[in-house]
Amino acid sequence: MTAAAPGGGLPGSWGERAGQRVGLFVDTQNLYYAARDAAGRNLDYEQLLRVAVRGRDLHAATAYVVERAGESSAHGFITRLSALGYRVRRRDVRVHRADDQGRTVLEGDWDMGIAADVVRAWGHLDVIVLASGDGDFVPILQLAQERGKRVEVLAFREAAAQTLIDLVDRFVHLGDVDGIYLSAGRPGEARA
Repeated sequence: MTAAAPGGGLPGSWGERAGQRVGLFVDTQNLYYAARDAAGRNLDYEQLLRVAVRGRDLHAATAYVVERAGESSAHGFITRLSALGYRVRRRDVRVHRADDQGRTVLEGDWDMGIAADVVRAWGHLDVIVLASGDGDFVPILQLAQERGKRVEVLAFREAAAQTLIDLVDRFVHLGDVDGIYLSAGRPGEARA
């Protein structure tokens, strides 16, 4: 049996308490590329959920997915996320502009959507957990802290902005988490 942390918190986790209401916001594009670059593998989103909650109360888990119009390759991934209890928000990738060489630059990020959802949810949450290493989230997470929310980030250190790591109450380097990668050939394995 493990002893409780000071103040009735969870073992080994300063500032965490059983009963805290947790909201998880997952930037699947960011995590997909970070996991691919770090290990050439896909994440286990069920394990990601366990790491985010850790004995507290899950209020909501939302996964933000970018799809290419007309492609069905993400269907299994989206189905798996839904089966795990994630609310899945989808956006089609769109042409943003042409670069200097005339190549099409596609855009499909969810940064503003994630930020808006964090603001909508923080009245119902004690803890905001962001699964992304994107430093663009620093201002919204700083604002959440100013509103008294605990802020945690789950990401790969190599792909996480240092300003994000420095800001948060807890940073979890996903590369150190046992079981964070899917086994080869597991059902629902698909890229974001």
